[in-house]
Amino acid sequence: MPAKKKEEVLTYKGKMLLRKENEIYYGNPGEKYMVVFRIKDSEKLEDLNISKKVVIELRTNEEKNSTLIKQAERDGLYKAFDIGFFWLEDALENF
Repeated sequence: MPAKKKEEVLTYKGKMLLRKENEIYYGNPGEKYMVVFRIKDSEKLEDLNISKKVVIELRTNEEKNSTLIKQAERDGLYKAFDIGFFWLEDALENF
């Protein structure tokens, strides 16, 4: 029987990045806030899907009653990550 592979969690700047279908969650479970990136539109480039429209949401990190704090839409994942990462760091430092 093959040994089970240990799943590694992808992190960026010490915070977890988790993808589920067209949503990317960024933040640590024990912190007060998290960012959700929702990929609304993408285009095919050869064999890759490239994100075009991405909605960014800064939310409270509560399992059942998560509250939306801020929301924006950007073209492309790079621009969305730029604002989302900033929002999360700012919220964790100031709220």
